[in-house]
Amino acid sequence: MKKNSLRQIRPDEISISLPDLKNSDVPKAVTISKWIMEWIDTDLEAGRVEIGNLLPGKAEFAYLLGVSIGTIQNALRFVEDAGYVISKQCIGTVICDRIAGSEVRKLTSKREIAIESIKKFIRIHKYKIGENLPSSRILSKEIESSANTTRLALENLCSSGVLEHNFKNSKDACWVVKSLDFEISENIEEQTTLVEKVEQDLKDYITENLKIGDKIPAHSELAKILNVSIKTIHDALKNLTGDGILLPRRGRYGTSVIKMPDDNMIDAGKETSIFASAKDTAFYYYERTQNHIKRIISENYSVGDRLPSIMEMSRRMDLSPNTIRKAFQNLAAEGYLSFSRGRYGGTFVIDIPETESGTFKWLAVNPKYAKLEN
Repeated sequence: MKKNSLRQIRPDEISISLPDLKNSDVPKAVTISKWIMEWIDTDLEAGRVEIGNLLPGKAEFAYLLGVSIGTIQNALRFVEDAGYVISKQCIGTVICDRIAGSEVRKLTSKREIAIESIKKFIRIHKYKIGENLPSSRILSKEIESSANTTRLALENLCSSGVLEHNFKNSKDACWVVKSLDFEISENIEEQTTLVEKVEQDLKDYITENLKIGDKIPAHSELAKILNVSIKTIHDALKNLTGDGILLPRRGRYGTSVIKMPDDNMIDAGKETSIFASAKDTAFYYYERTQNHIKRIISENYSVGDRLPSIMEMSRRMDLSPNTIRKAFQNLAAEGYLSFSRGRYGGTFVIDIPETESGTFKWLAVNPKYAKLEN
């Protein structure tokens, strides 16, 4: 399937009226999802759209309806769950045959696991119709899921008629049980999530194509190879790093293989683990920047003086504005700088720091290999 071979529907081709989002008692994503499904049913029957057509882009939907792209993304998830569309990486959202699509079982997502966990929570605690559930934040702790995934699961249960929400803000603690007529999939937690499947695909890729010490391809390249999103690749690689298979390093070093996926016995050798982790290296990098700014302050400024702007300092030090901003914030937390806003605002020196010399501790190496052996 190639994007240039598919017809993409324009927003002005949508035949039905826009949904009323101001006077709706359910989350906007739920209202929009029902509107999209009604539109697809109507225009398919009238022959104005066909199976295989691309929906308008998320940004186009968001502009048309006056909502965020995130709201549109959540709405399209509900529409996809109902079997109306299917999302294709690097292509878009395609109208599919609901009968044929219903026979294809998708990989279990974290949201689907959260949906079943909430159903179990309702049954275990014997909630009755009309009773309120805890807030999404409390529920996320109960079912051991992220707050955002839990909210998506709750909104999905609203769209399916199990719950209803009394407030427009889906974060409010007012999820009400509307129906107890639902089934629970007992083995859904044993099914493979998309990240877990991609994690196994990456292990197979590493085994077939790489060896210890090799640098893995960029996230975007891996996303194309495995036909998934860059975010999914990121999450899967994070798990492989936690398993000791990969070692991420800053800059040109990239992420390297330090242990083969099928090797459960041998630890990574000194030659591949001499570098500190990316997190530790970042700390050393910021610390070095902060100490350099401390020296600049102590040698060139007095208490009450205003420092150059972040942009000007970034040009002087040949560093990114974000690095300078982070260093300024840390120095302010240490009591050396203060910020003020307005016409005469800026970053002001409120104390002169003492400078230290300690270049060795900035080296981006694992501390246990940075000491001399007798």
